[in-house]
Amino acid sequence: MKKILMIYTGGTIGMVNTPQGYAPQKEAFHALLDQLPELHSKAMPLWDIVDMDPLLDSSNITVVEWNAIGRRIAENYNAYDGFVILHGTDTMAYTASALSFMLRGNGKPVILTGSQIPLCEIRNDARDNIITALLIAAGGQVHEVCLYFGGKLLRGNRTIKYSADDLIAFESPNYPALAEAGIAIRYNRAALLPPSRGSFSLQPLENFPIGVIKVFPGIQFELFDSIMTERLRGIVIETFGAGNIPGHANSLLPIIRKASENGTIIIVCSQCPHGTVSLGAYETSSALKEAGAVSGYDITTEAAVAKLYYLFSRGLSTDEIRVRMERSMRGEITIEPGAEEEV
Repeated sequence: MKKILMIYTGGTIGMVNTPQGYAPQKEAFHALLDQLPELHSKAMPLWDIVDMDPLLDSSNITVVEWNAIGRRIAENYNAYDGFVILHGTDTMAYTASALSFMLRGNGKPVILTGSQIPLCEIRNDARDNIITALLIAAGGQVHEVCLYFGGKLLRGNRTIKYSADDLIAFESPNYPALAEAGIAIRYNRAALLPPSRGSFSLQPLENFPIGVIKVFPGIQFELFDSIMTERLRGIVIETFGAGNIPGHANSLLPIIRKASENGTIIIVCSQCPHGTVSLGAYETSSALKEAGAVSGYDITTEAAVAKLYYLFSRGLSTDEIRVRMERSMRGEITIEPGAEEEV
């Protein structure tokens, strides 16, 4: 029988109502889990649960917590067949992206899930998300970091939080679902990553200075000149469409060129959830490429940030990081099947 470790980090799924509003309480949450007969059915895998300390609203998750979750998985990697991480929804896509890079050579299912309504409420989405995530983790089909929510299994580093109040809270705009849970769990085997050929290891992340700028009409780029110092290691620029910036943005290009010369990695992503960046396809994006920016193609901002943290933490050179940001390492960018490069 498969054995799964659940890691409870906090978030709505395990919260209970208190005089101060919803708050995570591990004892109350464990009691609620024990009261679910489905979790103790013979059809379910064996499971244990451990709690992060402190339990957090996911808006407070940082690199420190990513490292703590990664260590829990690494310490128990050989003792369990898979892992389910119970997490708040606000930053779940960031955590899923980070873990996809941190868990080098991972060949086991790591499934993040949570809920929009706490398990303590009569009407909730927590129950199905927990049960199905456990079944997927024990199913033997998945060998990567994923996010299960609202009936769909998505690649972790392809997800974005789409809705703050719908029960289908996440989408994978540029990659198909890995599985859909209806009457049966139907896997899209062609979309799944194969088991890693490398040996497992954990790469902890260092908290490097990284920023995100979202372009908007009338943006005054000179306001950002003061942050483009040698201390800034990486920046993600969310541009219009396929990588376009305002045509009058002559003030941006010297800033980008200066930052690139200082060793800052500039990654261009699109504000459009669906589609890809193509630097040079339009005149307004050619200048970014000439100034030293690199294309993120169809990577999400969440995955771009996590990937920058990871590559800097690997101690790679600036030139090597620029190259790696334009290549797929964990299926985070759409390329030819089988072309992922593990780093």
